[in-house]
Amino acid sequence: MLILVDEEGQEHAFIEVADLEIEGNDYKILLPADEDTDEAIIFKSGKDEEGNDILMDIEDDEEWEKVADAWSEIVEQENEE
Repeated sequence: MLILVDEEGQEHAFIEVADLEIEGNDYKILLPADEDTDEAIIFKSGKDEEGNDILMDIEDDEEWEKVADAWSEIVEQENEE
């Protein structure tokens, strides 16, 4: 479980369901813990100026699509099994 703080200082709980590495970048797939949804949220993992781990929004549409497609493939494979 991860607790993320938004820009307004509010805390949100998430369950980490997967880590993906695509083209040398790391991504985390999270589900909101306090909502009844199966819609995943994708964040890019990185480091800030001080070397601390951070999660970032994916700004590039093409990059986001690659990660979303990879996650969809994993979900489809799991559903087939």
